[in-house]
Formats: sequence, C-alpha cells, structure tokens
Amino acid sequence: MTTMMRWDPFQDLRSAQDEMTQMSPMLAHALGLHTQQGNDRARTTAWAPALDISERKDAYLVTVELPGLMAEDLDITMEDGLLTIQGERQFAHDSSEQQFHRVERRYGAFRRSITLPAHVMAEGIQASFEDGLLQILVPKAEEAKAKHIQVRPGRTEISAASSAASSQDTTPS
Repeated sequence: MTTMMRWDPFQDLRSAQDEMTQMSPMLAHALGLHTQQGNDRARTTAWAPALDISERKDAYLVTVELPGLMAEDLDITMEDGLLTIQGERQFAHDSSEQQFHRVERRYGAFRRSITLPAHVMAEGIQASFEDGLLQILVPKAEEAKAKHIQVRPGRTEISAASSAASSQDTTPS
C-alpha cells in the first residue's frame, strides 16, 4: 500500500531559510530571517517594520508601517541623537479549532533605531499614528536650516583680521 503525502511547494524554501539561519546567523539577520526562542516551544521570526526617512526644509519625517498595532503598543524615545521605535505585535488566534496553513505576517517584538543628525530639536519631536502608519516629525534646529545670503554688487571691504588670516592660509611653503 502506498502512502500519499500532500506536497507543500514552500517547504523547500522554509527549509533553506532554516539552514541559512543555522549556518550564518549574521546573514540571516541581514535578510530578516533570524529567529528568537520564546518561553514556549514555538519559534517566532523577529521582524523590523518598514520605514521611510525624508527631509524637508524645517524637519525630518520618519514614516513607519505598523499595521495591526495600536498607539499604546508603541514606545518612542530620543536619546543622544538616537531615535528608537519599539513595540510588539501579538499573534491573535481566534479559535483553538482554527488551523493555519500559512503565516506570512510577522509577529513579536521589534525595535528600530535611527541615528539623527546633531542639529535637531529633541524637545519638538511630534508623533502621530493613524491607520497603521506612524509618522514622527523631528524638527531641525535653527542653525541647521539653510540661510539665504544676499549677494551685493561691488567690492566688499574685508576687515584687517580676516585679511591677515586669509593671507596666512595662502602663503606658499
């Protein structure tokens, strides 16, 4: 009597991911394939939410995709120029009778840290969260903003101190 097994086309990929994780943890981490051991026997794949960082004249804008989370699930800190966003997305199974055939969404704790330039106003940072999209506005400090310099026609007189400093810099050795 022959036994038939149901073929899972993704089993080979999962096996390759597991082997890669065991062989090279650093490479697996870079590819987002690293795993964490939990208190229970189940392994959960660590994850990092996707984010964009854009720059405006007056501020930096960090946008993070966090579907399925609530604002109270997030913890955002700014310390020594490092903006850290952390939280956890819980795996919610509705029924003990429910059997999953595939779970592709990522669950568990996450932490993203972004190094920001020194010229930001930490006390002015604002965050908003709506429809799974976190937006953090990091205002630039006044000295970081571009300053428009007016160019006047004609020759400008340079003070003696500035002139002496520039002549020392250009003296050939």
